[in-house]
Amino acid sequence: MTTTLECAEPKAPSGEKRTPRPGRIRRVGLPYLLLLPALLLELLVHLVPMGVGIVMSFKALTQFYIRDWGTAPWSGLDNFKVSVDFDAPVGEALLHSFLVTVAFTLLSVTLCWLIGTAAAVFMQDTFRGRGLLRALFLVPYALPVYAAVITWVFMFQHDNGLVNHVLHDQLHLTDKPSFWLIGDNSFYALLIVSVWKGWPFAFLIVMAGLQNIPRELYEAAALDGAGVWQQIRRITLPSLGAVNQVLILVLFLWTFNDFNTPYVLFGRTAPEAADLVSVHIYQASFVTWNFGTGSAMSVLLLLFLLLVTGVYLTVTSRGRRASRA
Repeated sequence: MTTTLECAEPKAPSGEKRTPRPGRIRRVGLPYLLLLPALLLELLVHLVPMGVGIVMSFKALTQFYIRDWGTAPWSGLDNFKVSVDFDAPVGEALLHSFLVTVAFTLLSVTLCWLIGTAAAVFMQDTFRGRGLLRALFLVPYALPVYAAVITWVFMFQHDNGLVNHVLHDQLHLTDKPSFWLIGDNSFYALLIVSVWKGWPFAFLIVMAGLQNIPRELYEAAALDGAGVWQQIRRITLPSLGAVNQVLILVLFLWTFNDFNTPYVLFGRTAPEAADLVSVHIYQASFVTWNFGTGSAMSVLLLLFLLLVTGVYLTVTSRGRRASRA
């Protein structure tokens, strides 16, 4: 019979500093070493252009200095003053674009969350074809943005689009075919595409959060006589508090900054009713060739989103702590 003896690591005498072994240093430092390439890539892709944009916002950078933008004269806060002067044409247009973006974002995020949550709750029950239906729900989120939005462009066409064909020719809900990509209807067209593209993400996140809720809670609530709406109100929504906190924030940031959807839907010049801030900044930079003003607008947008994010996280965290107390 053999006995295995484990050698205990000798302890350092009291008062003597223990020197970490090289093997332990390698084990502790390995995760940070593996993260280093991703951090460097993040620095190059995001932080460096952000820093360049901030510097450009303080310069009078126009098409005359585009070949060597470093030689553009410093303008101080002039670009910011022009952007926030709401009595002048530039500031007034930016304010209108900001208000349109706020209304669009609030409606889009609310509808995405409602539809995604309702679909996720519905998918909790087991029924035939549930896996296929889940896969179909995720198709809008999985499609490339350009392929998905360009399909909606054809559907919104005035003369031969599917939307007008169904609403006017088949259902007779309108007196005449509507223009969806120009005029006031462009806002609703943009909202429809944004919700169609974004609600599967909310569905995916809420569905993953529902997996962590014990089924025993619903069974006990049903035995106590709680209906479906009471179970959702008393069990589902409180249990999804942390998930919804992150989900709504991510949806807000994505929707407020969305550039691909309106650009593919309307082109370089969006209608006034669908003039989002992202497209407005693009027009101020690459259409009027005033990169200094466009950069100043981008910095103001960044500061606004940072402020909203900080306030939102503070308020929601306090609310969750108060509900637990």
